[in-house]
Formats: sequence, structure tokens, C-alpha cells
Amino acid sequence: MGKMRVLLSGYYGKGNGGDEALLATLLQMLPLDVTPVVLSGNPEETHRRYGVECYNRMAVLQVIKALRSCDAFVWGGGSLIQDATSSISPFYYGGLMTLAQVMGLKTIAWGQGIGPLLRSQTRSLAKGNFAGCTQVSVRDRSSSQLLSDWSIPHILAPDPVWALESKPVPELVDLPKPRIAVTLRNHPQLTENRLANLTQALVNLQKETQAFILLLPFQKSEDLGIAEKIHTQLPDVSRVLCSEDPQILKGVFRGVEMSIGMRLHSLIMAASEGSRCFALSYDPKVNRLMEDLEIPGWDLKDLPDDVDLISKTWIDYYNNGAALSPHKIQSLVNGAFLHQDLLKEALT
Repeated sequence: MGKMRVLLSGYYGKGNGGDEALLATLLQMLPLDVTPVVLSGNPEETHRRYGVECYNRMAVLQVIKALRSCDAFVWGGGSLIQDATSSISPFYYGGLMTLAQVMGLKTIAWGQGIGPLLRSQTRSLAKGNFAGCTQVSVRDRSSSQLLSDWSIPHILAPDPVWALESKPVPELVDLPKPRIAVTLRNHPQLTENRLANLTQALVNLQKETQAFILLLPFQKSEDLGIAEKIHTQLPDVSRVLCSEDPQILKGVFRGVEMSIGMRLHSLIMAASEGSRCFALSYDPKVNRLMEDLEIPGWDLKDLPDDVDLISKTWIDYYNNGAALSPHKIQSLVNGAFLHQDLLKEALT
């Protein structure tokens, strides 16, 4: 009998550091005796990076051919099933899952953050999809609560990216310490006025702490412009670092004193490498992480208008805040490996 073939579906190949980190972690966690096949927005790039068989996620015939050739189908992590930022997204992923279930593949929902689900049709599609899965794992309490309300068995474990192996970053060697990492993204709530205030507060924070600022775009199309804008205000004491390799992105946070982040996975990576985290939330998933880990921060909607207050809050946190304890980090990492146990159980 040949190796079991498993089709992985997520927001892959779109240049998003968080989703690439989920893919890298999923590939790291798959049982060795299965052959991964990936649906990607950029199949050539995904194949080049991970050496796996890839198909274009939007080419219907390729997707059907891939499904036919596989024995199992995995929703690979993240907020795939939500209709707040896109009403099409849940139908795309839900449609694939329905197809896989109709074709008789084993189906797994892995490392999911479910919701918000604002429309009744996306809710009922999601409920049917999850109910039809062989195994389900979720990464936060509110997703778990939703599945419990629907009476769908599942496991709850920390986001899989806690368990991603990081790599050392050679170009950091020559950069000054201490360091502060910043990851902001393009978003309607990050208005020009708020960005200007945050930038000025960063300038003040840098002056006060003499820290070197690492500006980390997690998705070039959404983040790079903002990082470059901030860099012009801190020309000699900051660096824009772009990497498409999630293990290197995670490695950047080693030895970073404090991280200010909008993106969920920038905060998870930073916390897992022992950096103090300050969140700027634009999405319920970031608020959930703040609650779970007791990370300080602001909802962008409630960001103070007073630059001095922002600066003072950051400086105070830099001087007196605490990172997660090594024990707490280890327990989150160990917890994240429950997603691996689930794959083992479902696929062997």
C-alpha cells in the first residue's frame, strides 16, 4: 500500500507570515509516513520553500484532481472560518471541506480559530462542516465554546505556532541591543492620525530606552509601507527586516526585550521566544490572546489620542513589564503539541 496522501488547505502562498507559520508547523507535525499535498496561492514558491507537491488553490480542476488523489483533507490552522473580513472566505473553505466529505476523504479541522460568524448561512455551513470532521482542534476558548454549543467533539490547545521551531537570524548579529520589535498592518482602524501618534510614541520610546527598533512586516502587501514610513522617522536606530521564512521570522524575536504587535502571530512568536508583548488589537482573535495570556495593550478603536500617554505606557512597560515565565512558555509549547497528537490519531 502507498503512503497516505493528505491535502492541506489554508491561506497559504499569500505572503502572510502567520499563515506560512501555520503551514510550516503543520508540515513539522504531520506523521512521517504521510505525503503532504498543499493548495497554495503561489504553488511554485510553496514548492520551492518546503519541497512539497503543490496545486493552485483557485484552479478548480487542479483542486478536484488533488482531492481525488488524496486520502485525507486538512483545514490547516487559523481564522479560515469567519465572515467578518470576507464573506467569500467561509464559502471557499467550507465548499472544499464539503467536497472532501462528499468524496469520502478523512477530514480534519486543525488549529482553528472560528468566527466571527455574523451570517446565518455561514454559521450553518460551518456547523455542518465541523460536524462532518473526523477530528477537530481549536486554538481559543470562544471557538471551543461554539463547538460545545453545537455538541461537536474537539480538543482545545494553544495555537500550533507556539511549537514552531525557530531559526537563528544571521543579519541580527551586527545590530545593536537592546531591541524592540514592531509589527503593524494596514487596517481601517489604523487611521493616519493613529499611525502618526504611534510613530511619535515609538520615537519617544526609542529616545528614552536607547533601544534599536526592528520593524517586521509580516505580510509585505499590508505591512511594508507602514514599516518604511516609521523607519524614515527613526533612520539610524531602526531596521526594516523582511523574511518570508516563518522560522526565521520567529527567530528574530530571540533577544528582543519588547514587542509591539497588531498581528496575532507576531505576538505569539514574540511571547514564545521570551519577549515582553504589548498588543494593538484590530480583531477579536487578538483580544482573545490578550485575555488568555494577560498581555497588556489597547484595542485600536480605544487608542489614546495623547502621544505622551502612549509613550509613558510603553516606557513603563519596557522598564517594569514581565515576559511570560519559562515554565508558562514551556506549558504552552507542550500544549500546542496536542495538535500533533490529533494528526497522528487521525492519519495513522
